[in-house]
Amino acid sequence: MCEEHMIESKFEPPGARRARPCKPAEARRAVERAVAERCRTTHTPCDADALSDALLVASELTTNAILHGGGVTDFQVDVDGPGVRLSVSDRSDELPVTAPPADPHGRLRHGGHGWPIVCRLSRDVRVSDLPAGGKCITAVVPLA
Repeated sequence: MCEEHMIESKFEPPGARRARPCKPAEARRAVERAVAERCRTTHTPCDADALSDALLVASELTTNAILHGGGVTDFQVDVDGPGVRLSVSDRSDELPVTAPPADPHGRLRHGGHGWPIVCRLSRDVRVSDLPAGGKCITAVVPLA
């Protein structure tokens, strides 16, 4: 994890700090920890399919920030109510787009599936401009 950037978790004691994920695998682990802790503290079962959706969205948002946004500048995960709220910030002001499956010459493109996946699996997706530049994408993935 990127040790120079730390975030606080709502599910740890005050003052406990964890490094901000800089890779998709680190974002997935942060989501797994947050959901597992929520299920443990509320004594509720974790829906494996819903968790898989949240892990995929976290991975796609983080990957897109790395590939298209100049890197992850902030990451937050919050298990609130019936869903997981994921927020990933990056340095780019460019809005996410869905690319057509083929280029103007009819050749199939590789990639371009991440943003549609995020939109399909999330019940709410918001893109916000950040005051210092860049953007924050927040997606809420249902847990049930």
